[in-house]
Amino acid sequence: MSASLTTRRTLAAVLAVGALIGAAAVPAAADDHRNDHRGARSTIVIGDVENAGRGHDNRALNSEWVEVKNTGRHSVNLRGYTLTDKQGNRYRFNDFRLDGRSSVRVHTGNGRDTHRDVYQDRRRQIWDERDTATLRDNRGNVVDTESWGRRGHHHHS
Repeated sequence: MSASLTTRRTLAAVLAVGALIGAAAVPAAADDHRNDHRGARSTIVIGDVENAGRGHDNRALNSEWVEVKNTGRHSVNLRGYTLTDKQGNRYRFNDFRLDGRSSVRVHTGNGRDTHRDVYQDRRRQIWDERDTATLRDNRGNVVDTESWGRRGHHHHS
């Protein structure tokens, strides 16, 4: 009886460790998977980021933006794509067709959406001096992230 109890405990410990290793390996595997296919699959990436807007008026809010670029030749409908910051503030694209080799700026403030500029219609800034923008496709898969901070921009792709 005590032997089987010891065996069971050991098995439980091994399973727990396996579960932890499995959980830790998932994001890495997902990243590898994304990188393998990114060239072929997602031509949509985060371009420039401007978070210098200071102040609470609409002009300052609209001088804060994140650029979403289509690096491919074919247009892509961004319907359902989302752009989020570290705090979880989320902008969701409506029916928006981004032409090949072009970009759109997602501004924080209010404005009328055009094929070059869209607006989150927020009343306060969301992009901090140190932040991360995450772009997800309409299935929730991360297609690109861009982080910035004290040392300027660096790309996590």
